[in-house]
Amino acid sequence: MTQSTFQLVRGDILHFLDDPDDAETAGGYQYFADGGLLLENGRVLRCGPWREVVAAAPAATPCSDHTGHLILPGLVDTHIHYPQTDIIASPGRNLLDWLERYAFPAERQFADAAWASEVAGFFCDELLRNGTTTALVFGTVHPQSVDAFFEVAQRRGLRMVAGKVMMDRHCPDFLADTPQSSYDDSKRLIDAWHGVDRLEYAITPRFAITSSDAQMAVAAALAGEHPDMMIHSHLAENMAEVAWVKELFPGSRSYLDVYDRYGLLRPRAVYAHCIHLDASDRQRMAESGATAAFCPTSNLFLGSGLFDLGEALAAGMQVGIATDVGGGSSFSMLRTLAAAYQVAQLKGTLLPSLRAFYLATLGGARALGMDHAIGNFQPGQEADFIVLDPDCTPLLARRMACAETLEERLFLWLTLGDDRAVKATYIMGEARWRRP
Repeated sequence: MTQSTFQLVRGDILHFLDDPDDAETAGGYQYFADGGLLLENGRVLRCGPWREVVAAAPAATPCSDHTGHLILPGLVDTHIHYPQTDIIASPGRNLLDWLERYAFPAERQFADAAWASEVAGFFCDELLRNGTTTALVFGTVHPQSVDAFFEVAQRRGLRMVAGKVMMDRHCPDFLADTPQSSYDDSKRLIDAWHGVDRLEYAITPRFAITSSDAQMAVAAALAGEHPDMMIHSHLAENMAEVAWVKELFPGSRSYLDVYDRYGLLRPRAVYAHCIHLDASDRQRMAESGATAAFCPTSNLFLGSGLFDLGEALAAGMQVGIATDVGGGSSFSMLRTLAAAYQVAQLKGTLLPSLRAFYLATLGGARALGMDHAIGNFQPGQEADFIVLDPDCTPLLARRMACAETLEERLFLWLTLGDDRAVKATYIMGEARWRRP
């Protein structure tokens, strides 16, 4: 029998049990101003006031003391492209122009497994530096890009989801696969990686424009063979893109309907952007259990439009927050939450700070169908968490001194915070990154 290893963590602790701004679940969070976590073998055994947690710990249990800092579950990024790491902050006139000028040439390099491995290493370390512990990740069309990513994530002990891009038309020849090769490559990757340690595979057609009817049918076949597997794609990001989809699929009522006709709407299906949806689309998303990944920095950077968070939530849609690097302009989920707040304001919706951090933690875990394992500090959960520093910059420290409530403090981290606010990132109870 394996001997248990115990660990204590002390600090101000916040985690969510439900959406704190849902009328039916108001107050769905716990906050302990001087709190503690008791971990056993990298999982949460107990969470609560420090005096109670330390009293329950075995004698001589080691302690990571972060008194005066905020401890949160690890942040969850629901849509990001690791092969686009080196083209972040590349200007483009719009989405389709940006793909042609920057994304496709950059992705060509991932035919080289050594290059893919080097980028994946930097990418994963950058996520950890920014407090992101789980992400839903695009590879490229090359299966070796996914092998490289999973190998790197496995060495770091990360809970990650990734998939090989399926793309057989309207793209450069050097990035095109075929329906059969995309099926065969995906099957091999699923057999090699899905469910290994903390890794999962996602069926990943890039978007409807770049997949023929035959390849969409292949994606549907994979989905049918693996009914619990994640599906990951793009939806209704740009008006020119939406118009092109209408030309390519004239028999579909909407862009969303293209995926629906192939059976690709279901729980654990995540569609990035979802900006240009109508009421019927939102209702269908809610009914299906599919998730919209809200990518505010990317949508602003590429001028794609403003996601209507208020309408999405009112329709009952599942929503996650996403950086969408490299169209997105920051790896930081804090910067992304700041942009989400601003986009919501422009659409006439208030995004309170508690709900924002819910969306980045438990809400993100729910969006990925992983709330059984991550997202809060309930007993048995995997101990992925971060430590936020209230004094990481002179301005933040000065403003924090004036804050009187938890919501005010969270709003300051959201508005003024970035990677510098992350003091440490823990994976299964082990510090995998500490700010120097």
